[in-house]
Amino acid sequence: MIRSVVGFEGVEERDEEQEEEGEEDLRDGGVPFFVNRGGLPVDEETWERMWRHVARIHPNGEDIGKGIRGCNDLPKIPIPSVPTYQPTTTIPQRLEAIQKYIRDLQYNHTGTQFFEIKKSRPLTALMDIAKEMTRESLPIKCLEAVILGIYLTNSMPGVERFPLSFKTHFSGNHFYHIVLGVHCGGRFGALGMSRRDDLMFKPLEFRSLADLVQDFQGAYRGLWHSLRKVKLGQYVSHDPHSVEQIEWKHSILDVDKLSPEELRRELERHARDMRLKIGKAVPPSPTKDRKKDMGSPLRGPGSPMRRNSRVERRPSGEKKVLDPKPSSDMNGYQIRV
Repeated sequence: MIRSVVGFEGVEERDEEQEEEGEEDLRDGGVPFFVNRGGLPVDEETWERMWRHVARIHPNGEDIGKGIRGCNDLPKIPIPSVPTYQPTTTIPQRLEAIQKYIRDLQYNHTGTQFFEIKKSRPLTALMDIAKEMTRESLPIKCLEAVILGIYLTNSMPGVERFPLSFKTHFSGNHFYHIVLGVHCGGRFGALGMSRRDDLMFKPLEFRSLADLVQDFQGAYRGLWHSLRKVKLGQYVSHDPHSVEQIEWKHSILDVDKLSPEELRRELERHARDMRLKIGKAVPPSPTKDRKKDMGSPLRGPGSPMRRNSRVERRPSGEKKVLDPKPSSDMNGYQIRV
């Protein structure tokens, strides 16, 4: 699927429904591009379509494709390794390692997005796509980077993650971009992918959400883009098996209609809303090490409810006789599921 639009990050808005589907980032260097909907490995039709598109958008036309496809001694592309950490590695250092991994995958300039991301999919399905990204090590774009960032920070329960997207205006067109906001220890930052260095990673050093957004706004201003809207989601569950959907747009702030002080107050309100939600949330599923010492993992608030036990049907009047147990043993009693 392609659209005839011109832009910077994302695509020009056609209607709110298209934006709801998470299809903002469908341009490459000002030219519409395709989305690979057939999965990997890429099928023959998608593969040939990609090269035809490259021939149209590249300055050297068909020569660039012929030069690559007809060459048998192309240099080997290094495959980035998923970051691993020592127990003493701090959270800021881990986030920097994740951002380096995302950056090492490189921005996708091929004209074909390799991984199809639908925002309406449950979290567990999006995490499966993120696993595939780590296996394939292909170039990605900003929305893919958000999903990958969630996957790589799932094992950090002290780090809260939320979608943070921007709508900007430049030269008569609207443009979209999205990053993964992070919050830990009272500080905010961001992970992401962009052609511009100042529109993706932000270290964990901003005292408030408003300070983080203001930094992105300044970066856009330096690129002659005016910020029109800021859209913020809620904290994302750390349970990779959760069937809940990511809440992408809990707050939509129209920057044109808000004074700087009003914008700051709205951002502070949203930050409070996120803290209140996480305060009521159920803890994420235990890690593999903890599962050995526990029963069934706890489910997230959006996960299906399960009974603690399965009651057997018995004829009317029949009672199950339980073997007496000492009171000291009852603390370790677990219901068999």
